[in-house]
Amino acid sequence: MSKIVARADIVARTAGSGLGRPAPVPLPRYLEQTYWWAYLHPRGVRVFERQWLVNFILWGNYRMLRDAALAELGATIDGNVLQIACVYGDFTERLADRVTAGGRLDVIDVAPVQLDNLQRKIGTRAGVALYHRDSANLGFPDETFGRVVVFFLLHEQPETVRARTVAEAMRVVRPGGKVVFVDYHRPGRFNPFRYLMQPVLSLLEPYALDLWRREITDWLPASARYASVTKQTYFGGLYQKTVIVR
Repeated sequence: MSKIVARADIVARTAGSGLGRPAPVPLPRYLEQTYWWAYLHPRGVRVFERQWLVNFILWGNYRMLRDAALAELGATIDGNVLQIACVYGDFTERLADRVTAGGRLDVIDVAPVQLDNLQRKIGTRAGVALYHRDSANLGFPDETFGRVVVFFLLHEQPETVRARTVAEAMRVVRPGGKVVFVDYHRPGRFNPFRYLMQPVLSLLEPYALDLWRREITDWLPASARYASVTKQTYFGGLYQKTVIVR
């Protein structure tokens, strides 16, 4: 039975070379400066790792958004799935529950404290591995995964990093596979949360309003080739699920 890869034993898989240790992955400057309180400080991790709090932050929509993403990934996972970045709440546990014999779930994050937290949550499971990687430089070979999911990460990244994350997600998915993005979106004019969330996001999430102004597909590289794009919005347009099929 395979085990979750402990942080001290995180490995890079490269085509034709078996297993090897990657170069050290530094914490991005924007993460240290902007989000240290939420994602890097151990006390912050303990505070935010509460299901009810995650649901409250998303105005009661966590379960709906989680299930919308999971539905795109399939009732069972018998291929390779990549989750880019750890998330608070039970998203990864629910995803890992779907891994069947022969299936695999890989999860990457740039912050070791987040990988440690996730490992405590999900324990040891067959077919699940954690990797210390940067979303802007995944280090996996091209076309490694049948499905890729990016759940509430893009709004936390500066535009240049966001563009590299989107490009990397597209690079590692196979032709015919899909990349699932769930994140913020510009709410409708008559949605009262539009006027509540704009100052909140401006204060706490300085990059989030980019997703109010532009489509996720705007950050695709010019060379990207894909078969289809579908977008669905939720809660009066405040959230979106965008699915790109390569």
